[in-house]
Amino acid sequence: MTQPSFPAPTAAAVDRRLVTVIVNPSAGRGRALRLLDGVRTELDRWAADVRVAPTRDLAHAGRLAAEATAQGRVVAALGGDGLAGAVAGAVARAGGLLAVLPGGRGNDFARGLGLSADPRRVAAELAGFQERRVDLPEVGGRPYLGIASVGFDSDVQVIANRTRLLRGRHVYTYAALRAVAAWRPARFTVAIDDGPPEVLHGWTVAAANAAYYGGGMRFAPDADLADGLLDIVLISRTSRLTFLALFPRVFTGRHVHTRHVRVLRGKRLHIGADRPFAVYADGDPLADLPAEIVVRPDALRLLVPPRRS
Repeated sequence: MTQPSFPAPTAAAVDRRLVTVIVNPSAGRGRALRLLDGVRTELDRWAADVRVAPTRDLAHAGRLAAEATAQGRVVAALGGDGLAGAVAGAVARAGGLLAVLPGGRGNDFARGLGLSADPRRVAAELAGFQERRVDLPEVGGRPYLGIASVGFDSDVQVIANRTRLLRGRHVYTYAALRAVAAWRPARFTVAIDDGPPEVLHGWTVAAANAAYYGGGMRFAPDADLADGLLDIVLISRTSRLTFLALFPRVFTGRHVHTRHVRVLRGKRLHIGADRPFAVYADGDPLADLPAEIVVRPDALRLLVPPRRS
């Protein structure tokens, strides 16, 4: 099995009064761009120097993040989960410091941090945030922040990414209901850490670093950003009617207490299947099966709200 694609980072010197906002102009169907002026106004109230760097694609976002870190600046990702994940990888490699400003469609990673859905409010409060070391997983060598999943979720994500008339939770619920009709159970081969492979006939295999995906679905309710482990969620075969009856529970996390769902933990996961699937994470396809997912403990310096006593 392969190893993580980059070594443990050394913390770079960062001046928190210097901020580079990397923005995806198309995130949330232009929502991030519409809110950009307000975000910058709030940052200007406390930061000494604020720069805006529009990105063309995820690879470009990574280069911008590396450049900003090399200049000793905080990197603030204004967009969706996909942008935040791509920027996180570049920031971690350079030992920099990341802030997440929710400007996309789902904003699930920001939701898990307890951030406001309004990036202007987050920008205003950012000066009081604390630095925390968190884990950073990667699939096929590509980093992500939230949940990587494959199988039924792959089909759902394809439909969701093509949908333009709905937002947030609604688009993923719509996509899931559409995908159920055409779904046939898959045969997955799963190996965790150095354990033997096991076969799962069912719906989905997921590796979670954070709790939420799909616009508010609490898919891995006990996932911890800083425990050095992936929460591996396995959904076994059920009838379509049973699956639909259980589906509402995913929004509260109660689905993990049913006999059709198992949650295991490990540092490394290898997945194969009996037919082609893409592994999706943070809304984007990151790798094709077979694939390996690994977690890098404490790899990312992240700004988070102060912990409440």
